[in-house]
Amino acid sequence: MNRRISVMRLKIASLLGFAVLAGMTAAHAAGFTLSAPPKIAFLYFAERNDGGWTQAFDEARPKIEAAVGMKIPFVENVPEVAGKIKPAAEGFIARGYNVIIGTAFGYSDTFKELSEKYPKVAFLNASGTTNGTNLESFYGRTYESQYLCGMIAGGVSKTGKLGFVAAHPIGPVNWTINAYELGAKAMNPKATVTVIFTGAWNDPVKERAAASALADQGIDVIGQHVDTPTPQIVAQERGIYGTGHHRDLREFAPKATLCSSAWTWDKFLAPELKKVMAGNWQAQPFGAFPGIKDGGTDIACCGPAVPKEVVDKVMKERDAIIAGKQIFTGPMSDTTGKERLAAGKPIDDAGLWKMDWYIPGVITQK
Repeated sequence: MNRRISVMRLKIASLLGFAVLAGMTAAHAAGFTLSAPPKIAFLYFAERNDGGWTQAFDEARPKIEAAVGMKIPFVENVPEVAGKIKPAAEGFIARGYNVIIGTAFGYSDTFKELSEKYPKVAFLNASGTTNGTNLESFYGRTYESQYLCGMIAGGVSKTGKLGFVAAHPIGPVNWTINAYELGAKAMNPKATVTVIFTGAWNDPVKERAAASALADQGIDVIGQHVDTPTPQIVAQERGIYGTGHHRDLREFAPKATLCSSAWTWDKFLAPELKKVMAGNWQAQPFGAFPGIKDGGTDIACCGPAVPKEVVDKVMKERDAIIAGKQIFTGPMSDTTGKERLAAGKPIDDAGLWKMDWYIPGVITQK
């Protein structure tokens, strides 16, 4: 999530879960149909080549264009401010664009207002929290790909001591940390993950300090849920390994980066946009939440340091996830010993979004 937002606001959204992301399901029963030929446009939160969140959308865009048969223009560096979002969106709408795709949590309220003001326009927004008849927010089940990256980390680590540089201790970050540890334990039951929170989505200085502190503790693989490739760069400088987030980060640290949890937005957006174009679009009332199977994230695998037997195990688990395997299934307790999931019980989506606990083996540091 590459978004400079109020941490408290995102905490509230995460705690409430997708159940508050929309109005009544009945409002979606009739479906939505464009009243004119489709014209699609993107609003990018940051610059298109930011190396992370926004670049993942820009790299998906040509694939989406090929799938829907049209060029998709964009405007970049649209901050999470209503006074900037509205002119960017309305500029496209005034030129006949009737499908607007946003890329930031902080667009949520403004997109809701715009969707009500322009009922003939379809709006989609990544990591948003608002939905409606002509508005659908979407995000990915990043815990699936981070679980696989955790397996890679656990399989390559010589010490069993893994690290993780994260932005904020909120649901969508906590589920990646827990999944990373679960994946590592699948390869090494004694593996631990030490987490340092930077307090920012995109702060290379803090990320460097956090990654360096982890390396100083003897950690030999560093994962991440922050926006820049800095943790991977530090890992390469220190002669250890890392796993990336948002995109395949091997371009920044080819010797260090073992794999990455990478967005595959074209796999979700191309078929979803085709549904919009076909008419009677049923926007999901609580937002779309695709996994590896439907185009949330996937694992970009793997660097040359990963043994073939490790890759084979990871790919087998990937197939199992696509077939329906639930990563968070009980019995599962937190670091205090409190039961969080009963035996045989998988976590539900509300439980994911309000996840404020860590599994044994996760060591948190500020």
